[in-house]
Amino acid sequence: MSTTTQPTAQPTAQPTTQAERLAAARARLQPVFDAVVRDVVQREVDHQLPREQVEALVAAGFTRLRVPVEHGGDGLDLVSFTELMIDLAAVDSNLPQIFRGQVAWVEHLLSLPEGPYRDAWFARVAAGEWTGNAWSETGGTTLGGQSTKVRRDADGRWRVSGRKYYTTGTIYAGWTDVVAQLTDEATVAAQEAGDAAAGTVTALVRLDQPGVTVSDDWDGFGQQLTGTGTLVLEDAVVAEDDLAPFDDRFRYQTALYQLVLLAVHAGIAAAVERDTAHEVRSRTRSYSHGLAPVVREDPQVLAVAGEISSVAFAARAIALAAASAVQGAADTAHDRDSEADLAANVRAEIATAQAQVVLSESVPRAATLLFNTLGASGTSRAKDLDRHWRNARTVASHNPVIYKTRIVGDWSVNGTTPPFVWAIGTHTQATAAPQR
Repeated sequence: MSTTTQPTAQPTAQPTTQAERLAAARARLQPVFDAVVRDVVQREVDHQLPREQVEALVAAGFTRLRVPVEHGGDGLDLVSFTELMIDLAAVDSNLPQIFRGQVAWVEHLLSLPEGPYRDAWFARVAAGEWTGNAWSETGGTTLGGQSTKVRRDADGRWRVSGRKYYTTGTIYAGWTDVVAQLTDEATVAAQEAGDAAAGTVTALVRLDQPGVTVSDDWDGFGQQLTGTGTLVLEDAVVAEDDLAPFDDRFRYQTALYQLVLLAVHAGIAAAVERDTAHEVRSRTRSYSHGLAPVVREDPQVLAVAGEISSVAFAARAIALAAASAVQGAADTAHDRDSEADLAANVRAEIATAQAQVVLSESVPRAATLLFNTLGASGTSRAKDLDRHWRNARTVASHNPVIYKTRIVGDWSVNGTTPPFVWAIGTHTQATAAPQR
């Protein structure tokens, strides 16, 4: 009796090039993207936080796309990662912005030297843990200062107390990345001497503990489901390893935060193009003074659709070009303060600012042009097409673009190095505004 030898199963080759890694990640994430888009309008209309969608994205590995392969991630560079952020923003612009703090936290880990802390956090991210953002405060905080404080208690544990706003993603996450100030004697003395930013630290705070309250009270007219509300901390515990000087953060963090918003803008533009094409193709009624019996053949309408399509094309190209510049800064991060590192960071900051200047105008305009292809029925609340403009305009309001135009101009004309970190608050020299 003869026997047949079964062929031995060969292990599946792991993707090695960026193109292969991007294709593998996209194939894994695309079913989640397809599911996310199905009820996006109803979520917006009902103000239903996309908790299930966020969980599905985390389970599919969206939060570990930048984590090195050897640590359980996909090892994508920033250009490939931005491709996927744009794709996600095209189905729901809230979602990539929700993960903005996580994007920055992983980038910080990538900039650290290899070691146990870095390895432990990569393992957490690979297992599905992720962090939101809690840097900003409202009210009378001094420019460069923080009312949120960190102290050491009688038992030697670090505790943080304060109130944060614009805490994007925190309501969905297990951790949040908090900026605060130490209350030790040296820090207090330095602050009293005029250094408002003295003792500024970052603290990774676990959210499932007593003394932590997160509220969905963000009241912006766009990006309403990003969870950009209030975080209250009352003596929340921080592990000593998760407390670090703010200045230890990677230099290109502002450029990276802006890159996420550029990807959101590019995704909104893609969504505007998609919805314009769908609405025009579906339209059966036409005007007597139009140029064709059906709207989808009307040259005037097609010209508007062509302009919208061109904006979407340019927005993606601009965002990816900015991502390439930010990747350049990531490539020099372990040679911090070298001449090459400074040059790369200048390129990243200027490129993201230039992109912001262009997309802050063109994408909201494209979202307005959409309505020129339709009749009054296009303004139906059930369609919620106005969300594209509201979301684009809200994204454009981050990091005020009027300051970026000046910074880019000063660099272009005078070669002035742009600021890499900026703050908002009450200036010590501010005077009361004149009454009218």
